[in-house]
Amino acid sequence: MSNDNIMSNISVCTSCGIAEVDEVNLKECTACDLVRYCSDECQKNHKSQHEEACKKRAAELRDVLLFKQPESTNLGDCPICCLPMPLDLSKSCIMMCCSKVVCDGCHHANWIRVSEGKLVFKCPFCRTPIPSNDEADNDKQMMRRIEANDPVAMTQWGKEQYEKGDYSVAFEYFTMAAQLGDVISHYRLGLMYHLGKGVEKDRGKDIYHLEKAAIGGHPIARYNLGCEEEKSGSIGRAVKHWIIAATQGHDPSIKALMGAFRRGYVSKDDLAAVLRAHQAAVDATKSPQREAAEEYYRDSEQQQC
Repeated sequence: MSNDNIMSNISVCTSCGIAEVDEVNLKECTACDLVRYCSDECQKNHKSQHEEACKKRAAELRDVLLFKQPESTNLGDCPICCLPMPLDLSKSCIMMCCSKVVCDGCHHANWIRVSEGKLVFKCPFCRTPIPSNDEADNDKQMMRRIEANDPVAMTQWGKEQYEKGDYSVAFEYFTMAAQLGDVISHYRLGLMYHLGKGVEKDRGKDIYHLEKAAIGGHPIARYNLGCEEEKSGSIGRAVKHWIIAATQGHDPSIKALMGAFRRGYVSKDDLAAVLRAHQAAVDATKSPQREAAEEYYRDSEQQQC
């Protein structure tokens, strides 16, 4: 092996030039993957020379992560039928005994089985007996899940407090859940910073939380990011966001892309491909069981009227 090849395989500290041999261990810059240092002192000494390139590369790496197509929406699959969850949250319900979100199709099928067999109503997932619809019982179950560090329960509790107008408590629980990686809480925090409810308006934090949610597969957060990019004049980035959200089955993103198409920012072929992907995502959430549940609930509402 030539000396040139040997040297190309040896990493050196970007600041002082010392080679990574024997007991010398180099560490990468935490923000980018361009340089390595042998010590904190070397990193500090080289900061002024590296700062501009570091910020540019960090933004590039962030975009790679941000615009990567998620494998699924943040809602994932129903834990019982294993079909993708519908984006319409009214077509699913959360079981507070285990914090599992179950599609209406599986919940309705379980209700029919219990009713016909005159059985004790149990959670369709964990089979825990479901107490009465008493709000106090539900709150107790939720608090038990929160004490177990369950981010889904924290988010649900935060949503309930938000709807009651207790924004400070909602913010507290959304923050705890977001720290545990809950995507919906990141989205909710973004909205709170955008609207200034419970916190001071902060566009930077709004965008930060929306990006975290979008990376986690939240189509509404991604749609909102697209709208923000459009407002700032970055229509190319906006279109990227809308395409990803649309292929997850998000209807408003399709409408946004139609508008971009009419203005010449989206090609006919690209729009057609997105429309096919959107329809495939919507179709994947359908099943005879879910359609039966939807028909039942629709008929029930009509009878109440």
